[in-house]
Amino acid sequence: MQYNENAKLDPSQMGSGGGRRTGTTVALGGGGILLVIVAVLFGLDPSALLGGTTTAPTTQSTNAFAQCTSGADISKDRDCRFVAYTNSIQAYWAKAFSGYQQTRTEIFSGQAATGCGTATAEVGPFYCPADKIVYLDESFFDDMLKGQLGAEGGDAAEAYVIAHEYGHHISDLTGQLSKAQSSGNNAGPKSAQVRLELQADCYAGVWLANASADPNSPIKAITPDDVNRAVDAALSVGDDRIQMKSTGSVSPESWTHGSSAMRKKWLAVGFNSGDPNKCNTFASTAP
Repeated sequence: MQYNENAKLDPSQMGSGGGRRTGTTVALGGGGILLVIVAVLFGLDPSALLGGTTTAPTTQSTNAFAQCTSGADISKDRDCRFVAYTNSIQAYWAKAFSGYQQTRTEIFSGQAATGCGTATAEVGPFYCPADKIVYLDESFFDDMLKGQLGAEGGDAAEAYVIAHEYGHHISDLTGQLSKAQSSGNNAGPKSAQVRLELQADCYAGVWLANASADPNSPIKAITPDDVNRAVDAALSVGDDRIQMKSTGSVSPESWTHGSSAMRKKWLAVGFNSGDPNKCNTFASTAP
């Protein structure tokens, strides 16, 4: 991924972890090893991963990204790339969606208090609709995405994961997220939960297609290798691939994020069209 060294970065869009209130709202994941997938595939109790607690969160300080003020800073401090991803994603959606509400990416280490309960590193990147914030323990990219899931990784793969979480923010703002969550249809290839995750993949693809369109964007160019890495990441977090790695078998009836093929398909729909209106994964024949 090529960065625009002259672009201004806004570190205020980054946070220090910790939501505004503790609750039981279900968090939405997209990196792959997220709340529901972790619980289903690894035999864990979701409430143990995201539940109310009084334990103090371990987070980065509020000024952890204060030095990230331009694209040139990324070569000096690699953590600044998270500011670039977040700024670019939000700048696109602010122009593409008239009802967009700016939020932030909270980088944490170990655990963080969120509006959906206490998040730990095991949960992976996720979006919490209770406080409308994207949460990320950056160790996920090396330890889980590249390590356990075998993805190639790289900046574009990371950006795809974060863009997916912001896709949930869009679905939240449009009301599609709450509608899907209240449907009670939460597992299986055609479930509302899977369609919601595929919509977030599609929105991530839309952003990738438009990431470098603005000359002021911190993202200067998306290369063919970037696209391949994003697709590789989408493939690695498919329910079927994760199930095969963890249990040696595939159970479509328990899918909550969609198969590798489904995730690749909708990422491609978003990227090839560059149009969020093409991301209607809730159409009867969509998946």
